[in-house]
Amino acid sequence: MPPNCKLPGSNGKLPPSLKFCKKAKEPLNVRSCLRRWRRKLFYLWLVLIVAIGIVWFLVGFRGRTLFGEIKSSDICEDVLMEHLNVSKNQVRGLPSPLGEWNQKISSRREETLANMCDERARMLQDQFNVSMNHVHALAILISTFHHEKRPSAIDQKTFSEYTERTAFERPLTSGVAYALKVIHSEREQFEREHGWTIKKLGWATKEMESEDQTLVHDSNPGNLDPVPEQDEYAPVIFSQETVSHIISMDMMSGKEDHENILRARSSGKGVLTSPFKLLKSNHLGVILTFAVYDRDLPPDATPEQRAEATVGYLGASYDVPSLVEKLLQQLASKQTIVVNVYDTTNKSAHIKMYGDDEIVDTGLVRVSHVDFGDPVRKHEMHCRFKQKPPLPWTAINASVGVLVITLLVGHIFQAAINRIAKVEQDYREMMELKSLAEAADVAKSQFLATVSHEIRTPMNGVLGMLQMLMNTDLDATQMDYAQTAHASGKDLISLINEVLDQAKIESGRLELEHVPFDLRSVLDNVLSLFSGRSNEKQIELAVYVSDKVPEVVIGDPGRFKQIITNLVGNSIKFTRRGHIFVSVHLAEEVQIQPSVRDKVLMHSVNPVKDVSQRSYDTLSGFPVVDRWKSWEKFEKFSGSENNYRTEENRSVDVLVLVEDTGIGIPFDAQDRIFMPFMQADSSTSRTYGGTGIGLSISKCLVNLMHGKIDFVSEPDRGSTFLFMVPFMKCGENCLDVKLQDSNPLVLEFQGLRALVVDKRSIRAEVTRYHLCRLGIYVDEAQSLKSACIYLSQSPKKSELSGYAMVLIHKDVWDAESAAEFYRLLRQPQQKSSKEALVDPPKIFLLTTSIDPSERIKLKLDGLIDNVLMMPLRLSVLVAFFQEALGNGKKKVGSQKKPSNLGTLLKEKRILVVDDNVVNRRVAEGALKKYSAIVTCVDSGQAALEMLQPPHNFDACFMDLQMPGMDGFEATRRIRTIEREVNGKILLGEASVEMFGKSGGWRTPIIAMTADVIQASNEQCIKCGMDDYVSKPFEEEQLYSAVARFFQSG
Repeated sequence: MPPNCKLPGSNGKLPPSLKFCKKAKEPLNVRSCLRRWRRKLFYLWLVLIVAIGIVWFLVGFRGRTLFGEIKSSDICEDVLMEHLNVSKNQVRGLPSPLGEWNQKISSRREETLANMCDERARMLQDQFNVSMNHVHALAILISTFHHEKRPSAIDQKTFSEYTERTAFERPLTSGVAYALKVIHSEREQFEREHGWTIKKLGWATKEMESEDQTLVHDSNPGNLDPVPEQDEYAPVIFSQETVSHIISMDMMSGKEDHENILRARSSGKGVLTSPFKLLKSNHLGVILTFAVYDRDLPPDATPEQRAEATVGYLGASYDVPSLVEKLLQQLASKQTIVVNVYDTTNKSAHIKMYGDDEIVDTGLVRVSHVDFGDPVRKHEMHCRFKQKPPLPWTAINASVGVLVITLLVGHIFQAAINRIAKVEQDYREMMELKSLAEAADVAKSQFLATVSHEIRTPMNGVLGMLQMLMNTDLDATQMDYAQTAHASGKDLISLINEVLDQAKIESGRLELEHVPFDLRSVLDNVLSLFSGRSNEKQIELAVYVSDKVPEVVIGDPGRFKQIITNLVGNSIKFTRRGHIFVSVHLAEEVQIQPSVRDKVLMHSVNPVKDVSQRSYDTLSGFPVVDRWKSWEKFEKFSGSENNYRTEENRSVDVLVLVEDTGIGIPFDAQDRIFMPFMQADSSTSRTYGGTGIGLSISKCLVNLMHGKIDFVSEPDRGSTFLFMVPFMKCGENCLDVKLQDSNPLVLEFQGLRALVVDKRSIRAEVTRYHLCRLGIYVDEAQSLKSACIYLSQSPKKSELSGYAMVLIHKDVWDAESAAEFYRLLRQPQQKSSKEALVDPPKIFLLTTSIDPSERIKLKLDGLIDNVLMMPLRLSVLVAFFQEALGNGKKKVGSQKKPSNLGTLLKEKRILVVDDNVVNRRVAEGALKKYSAIVTCVDSGQAALEMLQPPHNFDACFMDLQMPGMDGFEATRRIRTIEREVNGKILLGEASVEMFGKSGGWRTPIIAMTADVIQASNEQCIKCGMDDYVSKPFEEEQLYSAVARFFQSG
């Protein structure tokens, strides 16, 4: 947050110029509103009470009184017939509202009973039909496997086991049996084959008090007599275990059974017997009989054909009361009605199959017909309500309940009115506070712009003059003073930028770019910023990027660089020994199997301790924190759905780790590490410096990029910061970005071979990464001794000559091994006369820091060719190898873009517009340094006069905030004048010779702004400016601004 400040005026109120919002309306008159609504509520209550009374009267006296049940229609009829001398039919013809009301209630009650009874009858019929279909299927099974198979596939044991196991398909049956058709001539043979005599079915009859003749079955076959001679028999040969006692009984010995069997085989359908009491349950039941045929019959077969084809009869007994009871248990409303089931085949004597003996008359009876599939047998279901219509006390209770509910609703309504009035009052106050907050936000933005401009303007003069001073002839002490002052000024500018970034993030005005960029080049630039400080502190600084990370991605390179710069700068600040290691991988690499990870990632997960050297296999050998626990969070984050991704196949999650071996973060301070202006303790800022805002900005930027940031830290061991951000993959159109960022000199080193000697595998892998970027093939050795063994045992000397360079880290250097290694590399090689001489490999020493005297001694001993200072980066390697390997070319190095400013600006006429004389001198000095011809004016009006076409200026650097006519207005007027002149030239009203340009007038105008607020930059472009540079501007910014308009010669 920016420093606290008071707005103009001592009372703390906003000035009138900032009150841009409309004035809030006056608050509501709460008391008058409540009185008005209370009157309406009272009238509403009265209406509701009267309505309830009427409803109670109509509902409560529907054919009843409080003292007994009297039909109101009968009372009315008696009164009218007695006093008015009218007939009964005339009385019933009169309209009666109360009668209509009662009729509606009775009709609704009767309709309810009918629906419930019909539903039960339909369900009973459906369940019986389903069971009957299963019995029919069993008959077909017997026909197929007993009569068509020779020998039969079914016997009593098989039939009994099968029917028991499939009993769940016939839950309504109490038993199943099969009787074979036997004619008289086959009886003797049949009895001999089965070993028993066909018994007569024992049926005894007795009179029941409530029913007609009911059949009772004798269950003991030994008490039965053999069946007398007759034309045909139907002895039971197979039965379910529950009815095994009927085996050997003749099902045609009874008169009714005989008729049912004949009817079943002649019709081809199932037939039912009359109800009889079952032996075990003492319930009334029926027997369903199907005829079994030995062949397929057409649907229109005659009774004679069916009788001839009949080979047996399948019967199943049904327990009707149990069937109905199961049905009623499935229904939630079972207790509301009484159900009775009757066999009504004999209309004069109905047989009750289910129901209570005592029947209470409740007024209504519903009769539903039930079809069990036998057209001869008739069945009905009679339904009644268990209770009579409820007393009028129900209506009274309902009326009272409605009254209570009405009172409660009225109370809630009143409370709601009070709450609405309170909410409206709070809304008015909130809108006023919102207006004040918006005005304060505008004031804050204006304050930031003003503070930025007012601080940057003198700082521009300070840094500019110091830069001009350093370009003069100064002795060593004076140069040191000037450089120190210049560095302090740049630190102040950096602090201002951080505060402004934090303010822009908090106000939501920070916008991200989406442009293609080379991620590796950005990391090289970060290394360039901190290479000097890391070498001064003698700590190792390195960057590694996985091969799976795309070379060019789409995102915001500036903010990505800012995040890494903040993290690396923070690490350098708190690291006194060891290393700082920046590694970049794809998030999906952490999730793959450890065996297929690259070497850096594998060692980062499981660092190995070298017991002999008392060190760890890290970049510098110092121990680092275990960050696998933090990676688990990122693994979960990357596996979830990311709303930022628009096309899943084009998005990549880039995981960046910044590892250091610094002082670490105390555990009690880790919760507040990302809070702005917060540090581990109060002594940190005094010991190490800084404001504690860098990490807060980094977290905000990562969140804006739809990423995640976290860290792991241990005191006295170090910290590892991890952040993951999604980038879009770049298509073919990004080839230009790749070619633009690449150095053409890289092509000179492709195909070369190098040997890296380093005892730390991660550091050797980092060196290999940088060399592979140049197209160099790399071999690795862990020590000079192992390298000597490899060279001495090499079978082909040509392999030794294949190396163009050998890079040896200083940690593995010792004079004795180095001398032996040098001798093996330089030893004479046996060549034929046709072979050409080959230059021996160059030997380079890798180090972070080295004493100048030691460097001179190593080179004088002739053991090395040169010393390569770390950290490694592409531009340094290109320049170093270009010089060391020779190739007959001049030292090229990594030339920076500002070195071309002299060519771009040479003899260019540039107009500088600024009201501050110091700023004009700084800009004039910076531009004249590159041979530009500079003219300075102090106002927008003067610039307007100088840039009237025709003029000879090639570009204009214009300040924005100037008294009178500012830079915005001056630019707008200049563009208007240029459009008018171009229009006249296009229409032929003015000649090209008069204005001197055939292509039209548009002078490049570049804003010099000390205001870095995004809105001001957008306003620069909107008013017609071509670009902008922030004060104090440096050579890099100046080059980027003018390179668009001037071609280098």
